[in-house]
Amino acid sequence: MRNGGWEVPALRVALTVWEGHIAPVFDVSQEAELLTIEGGAVTGRRRTSIATPTAPEKVSRLQELGVETLVCGAISAPLQQELARRGLHVVSFVAGEIEEIVRALIAGSLPSPAFAMPGCRGRRRRARGGSGGGQGRRWGRNGRQ
Repeated sequence: MRNGGWEVPALRVALTVWEGHIAPVFDVSQEAELLTIEGGAVTGRRRTSIATPTAPEKVSRLQELGVETLVCGAISAPLQQELARRGLHVVSFVAGEIEEIVRALIAGSLPSPAFAMPGCRGRRRRARGGSGGGQGRRWGRNGRQ
């Protein structure tokens, strides 16, 4: 995709899934919806297993899948820090139906208090390593900040 003369690569996003909603806890999530976003639209989409014997292996699995951004529910601080250390952006403490979250992501309205997990609406969570727990990073029309 071209953007003002610059080539903008596709963005690969993983949303953790449980019963049609964002999985409540990343650390034990078993499935992810993988999205490829180009030009502000989903150009690729598939469901895949992210079940692993240990939580740190789940981080490696996301890297194997080429994920650059993770949208998830609650996540332990050590795992969020490890994701950030490996260069993955995390939008955490998100709740809602997958289709609503995909629309919000494309519209550039994630993170949003409307999709914050119960009890997290007023918090300004900040994780170490530059990934926000739902605050700070805003998405543009092409799926990038």
